[in-house]
Amino acid sequence: MLTDERLSLFDSNEDGFESYDDLPQHRITNFSIYDKRGHLCPFDSGLIEKNVELYFSCVVKPIYDDNPCLDGGVPSKKLGPINAWWITGFDGGEKALIGFTTAFADYILMQSSEEYAPIFAVMQEKIYMSKIVVEFLQKNRDASYEDLLNKIETTVPPAGLNFNRFTEDTLLRHAQFVVEQVESYDEAGDTDEQPIIVTPCMRDLIKLAGVTLGKRRAARRQSIRHPTKIEKDKGPTKATTTTLVYQIFDTFFSDQIEQNDKENGGVKRQRCGVCEVCQSPDCGKCPACKDMIKFGGSGKSKQACKQRRCPNLAVKEAEDDETIEEEEFPVKAKKVTKVKRKQAQCKLTWIGEPAQTEGKKKYYRKVCVNDEELEVGDCVSVSSEDPSVPLYLARIASLWEDHTGKMFHAHWFLRGTQTVLGESSDPLELMLVDECEDMQLNYVQGKVNVMYRAPSDNWFMEGGMDEEIKVIEDDGKSFFYQFWYDTDYARFESPPKTNPTEDCQFGFCHSCARINEQKEQKTPRAFEPLLDKDHDSKVCYALACYKGDQFKVGDGVYLHPDAFNFSVKPASPVKRSHRKQDVDEDLYPEYYRKSSDYIKGSNQDAPEPFRIGRIKEILCHRRSNGKADTSEVKLRLYKFYRPENTHKGVKASYHTDINQLYWCDEEVTVSMTEVLGRCQVEYSEDLNESVQDYSSGGPDRFYFLEAYNAKTKGFEDPPNHARSAVTKGKGKGKGKGSLKMLIFIGKGKGKAAAAQEPQDSQNDAQSLKAPKYRTLDVFSGCGGLSEGFHQAGMNETLWAVEMWEPAAQAFRLNNPGTTVFTEDCNVLLKLVMSGEKTNSLGQKLPQKGDVEMLCGGPPCQGFSGMNRFNSRTYSKFKNSLVVSYISYCDYYRPKFFLLENVRNFVSFKSSMVLKLTLRCLVRMGYQCTFGVLQAGQYGVAQTRRRAIVLAAAPGEKLPRFPEPLHVFAPRACSLNVVVDEKKYVSNVTRGNGGIYRTITVRDTMSDLPEIRNGAASLEISYNGEPQSWFQRQIRGTQYQPILRDHICKDMSALVEGRMRHIPLAPGSDWRDLPNMEVRLRDGTISKKLRFAHPDKKNGRSSTGALRGVCACSAGTPCDPADRQFNTLIPWCLPHTGNRHNHWAGLYGRLEWDGFFSTTVTNPEPMGKQGRVLHPEQHRVVSVRECARSQGFPDTYRFFGSTLDKHRQVGNAVPPPLSRAIGLELKKCVMQRLKEEQASETVKQEKMEASD
Repeated sequence: MLTDERLSLFDSNEDGFESYDDLPQHRITNFSIYDKRGHLCPFDSGLIEKNVELYFSCVVKPIYDDNPCLDGGVPSKKLGPINAWWITGFDGGEKALIGFTTAFADYILMQSSEEYAPIFAVMQEKIYMSKIVVEFLQKNRDASYEDLLNKIETTVPPAGLNFNRFTEDTLLRHAQFVVEQVESYDEAGDTDEQPIIVTPCMRDLIKLAGVTLGKRRAARRQSIRHPTKIEKDKGPTKATTTTLVYQIFDTFFSDQIEQNDKENGGVKRQRCGVCEVCQSPDCGKCPACKDMIKFGGSGKSKQACKQRRCPNLAVKEAEDDETIEEEEFPVKAKKVTKVKRKQAQCKLTWIGEPAQTEGKKKYYRKVCVNDEELEVGDCVSVSSEDPSVPLYLARIASLWEDHTGKMFHAHWFLRGTQTVLGESSDPLELMLVDECEDMQLNYVQGKVNVMYRAPSDNWFMEGGMDEEIKVIEDDGKSFFYQFWYDTDYARFESPPKTNPTEDCQFGFCHSCARINEQKEQKTPRAFEPLLDKDHDSKVCYALACYKGDQFKVGDGVYLHPDAFNFSVKPASPVKRSHRKQDVDEDLYPEYYRKSSDYIKGSNQDAPEPFRIGRIKEILCHRRSNGKADTSEVKLRLYKFYRPENTHKGVKASYHTDINQLYWCDEEVTVSMTEVLGRCQVEYSEDLNESVQDYSSGGPDRFYFLEAYNAKTKGFEDPPNHARSAVTKGKGKGKGKGSLKMLIFIGKGKGKAAAAQEPQDSQNDAQSLKAPKYRTLDVFSGCGGLSEGFHQAGMNETLWAVEMWEPAAQAFRLNNPGTTVFTEDCNVLLKLVMSGEKTNSLGQKLPQKGDVEMLCGGPPCQGFSGMNRFNSRTYSKFKNSLVVSYISYCDYYRPKFFLLENVRNFVSFKSSMVLKLTLRCLVRMGYQCTFGVLQAGQYGVAQTRRRAIVLAAAPGEKLPRFPEPLHVFAPRACSLNVVVDEKKYVSNVTRGNGGIYRTITVRDTMSDLPEIRNGAASLEISYNGEPQSWFQRQIRGTQYQPILRDHICKDMSALVEGRMRHIPLAPGSDWRDLPNMEVRLRDGTISKKLRFAHPDKKNGRSSTGALRGVCACSAGTPCDPADRQFNTLIPWCLPHTGNRHNHWAGLYGRLEWDGFFSTTVTNPEPMGKQGRVLHPEQHRVVSVRECARSQGFPDTYRFFGSTLDKHRQVGNAVPPPLSRAIGLELKKCVMQRLKEEQASETVKQEKMEASD
């Protein structure tokens, strides 16, 4: 047959045939494969590997003829036996090619015979599935399991295959095969490429499907042939960086990597030692083997044989890298003041006469230490007892002599390396800190030079021009500082201005002044005694100051929930146990796995919001001598009830406004130190604007319509005194309280000044208006970050950069005035830096000086899953979008900069990514800080922790992170960050408390009409009014209310059948599924799951039934024959449940009174966040429900297919979170304007006076 000229590529007179190195190749059609006895057999099930002889009959065609018809072919019988089979064609073409090899030739399969078709169809499905997976992950290594499902479900199988759609079930059914193909593909690829097997998506698939790695690889006679390099998607190009950013990264890393390589001496990878790959011998042929000494090589590379790279280990390493433990470290940074120092023998003589004498202290201006002259204001070094510790550096604040000897007051500097920057800091950079102490002069080692590096006058235009990373030369004695540093919050700020008063200039210390001011603020003070209210036992006052806020009679205050109780005991929610004792274990065989009562996404542990009271009296008790005891200021308060505190309980709060209260005549006395802040509570009839307008004027604004009588459990009109306090001196509510944030009572102010403040500041408020900052939003997605800033009235986004077309279109729909660039951010920056004014489409590019605010969330792909840097992962990081984004900041030098990212951004690579980001900002001259915020605390029913880096240009004020508005589940609110064993806390003063209650799933979406699985109508009507405060806010004031995007994914018949059988009780998930046959909507019937194996861990059920679904549950290796499909309870979940927390939450329903898990880009019942089923309907959540869980207004538009829209929503920053940050920025800008205005007024007054 092989010599048949119809198969030859040559004319008979050419002697081409002998020159073949490889076997000849042919195509075959109409084939059947069978064993010796003539039974049809699949060839991919391990028979060839077990040396069973398989033969085939077919029509053989020349290699260039890919038409599967029989014409022009050579009919052949019993060819073989088959030695090996292989796949090729993972190159983005339409089909994967399957082939096998005999002793004489290679054959590529086309069409099977009719008899063999059913067997071949299953194979093709598996192989085509592998093709999709390999190609998808080659291009998208950071994709999630949900992204892969999206790819699979939206891929139309090629014509000629007898199945019409792929589902998750197809993937799980063939998971073992697919993973083996991926391993095979990795083996054939480059050694320096990161293997696909360790991508997050593959790791999830391996876990879920319980795949055995390294299986049959040693014996396998099947492989991927000549894998064609897949053309990667045009991912981001090489990072465009400014010189400064490039140098910081480069210098730092080349040192680090060199050092790591030295320390590790080419780390030797360990093996798991158990899988078949580990136990096979070295092949002796691959480059790694050829370098081994036993095969005659040099032995330098120390790499494992390519055939023996342990897949279990690779996957485990990748897992370890991704799970960053948030340990609670008790460690605190050592304060400079707590360290042992070394005294030196030295000559000390005063120079000149004492400048000032206070009691027994004589102050001097100068001193001579070891022939070196020092004066007040000079900087000195002090050595430590531990010689490995670098010198301590301090500024001399004062010099004096008293009975303890010759002394100086040291105001310490902190070295940059002792801040959060750690080893990434400039070794010569110091920070001012509020730490100081009195010391003997003989501790001084010598004088050093510390210069202040002030930002230049032309700072904003100098972006991208810094060539030199070094600030000053290192002569061993010179240092510089730019910032004051807050050691608890890791805040780098411009040095504060404090001026010494005349009488203490020789003993003045900036640090002492600030520490005393803070102490003073934390001490409550009462002013203006009220003589008409004179009592024997107490003195009443008109005013009190505490923590920089002033309080007067009639003001509202926040208190901790423990501060007082109510006379009504609300029906306490019963801690319901979800364990049903009398479950029929034969019908619900997996229910036993639900041992814990904890439900993810439940609000049962959420704290209560703050108590609110109104000040009736400010008082101090009289001492026995008749004088007031001013050391303890007390407040007599009227209590306010929230709706949920009345006898109606939690249900009442669902329909009322979140800021609505009830007046009550119950009183309570509390200490002023229990006050957490001030708020405004008005009787709604007294407002001269609508309640809506009043409420939207800012947080901390509450109102009441009625009074509540706890005795009668009735609601009535508020008494007169409830109103009079408000209207008194108020002039019908003109702008009162709108500036409450801006009132700070400084130390030097008298009482009268404190009292006048509010009236003056009101007039300023009218004349001051915050400017809107011109903003560039990079990696903008559909615009969540910008939307929140717009709501805060802080900025206008004039430019946005978003590479993914559907998200860019969504951004355009919602921001028609914005120029949206749909291209790579590196390309744009390159164009601007080279002087271009427009891009290739003619869109105008923002120029230097145009951008006042820069915000964005650079994706961390490429390095997020790798916890230690080595040269390969470093080069990925150096080219990452984070580095490009920091370069945008360096070039444009905006007034404010915000970087948003996943929580673990602050932990990647032992926090190296965070440190280098801050290091670049500090070197540019930006004030900066970082923190982790929980979106659920700002008004969405979702847990979503995000890392935020904030920076402010010189001259601006660095914002603080916003205080939480809503209480939220404490488990989700661990917001501390540990860097180099020091714990940093966010600057939030009120902890996990909040002024409002939690927003729940019910608040979020109970008003949306019912829809079915796969609903696709883009516009429908609401069919009803909003029911909760959140719904009233989110619907907005649209004229003709149309509900858009209330659409959901169409799940396959089997998945829909499972969803239908998940009970409606809170906490229900796959473990509540019955084990039975069910008719599905496509007419097929699901199978019952068989439990045929003993389970070592879980024993037997109460009825004595077995609990294992695979041989592995008894401790033996998995047997592929145990796999089951098309069952209501998915076989893979009990298979691997013991290792993965019983897969709690998969196929889980949301709880009406709970919250969403982090909204994902593709709701999948078996994805990472499996709790995606509607609380009552048998479907996954809709696009609009997800958008609401992120806080997008209902009028917000998305673009593209259902899955495109889900991805836009899932990737966005929740607008309420960015709004809260925007309001803090606005506060800083207003404060700066106010200070500028005040100093202008002072200047004018001085000029007038001099005239």
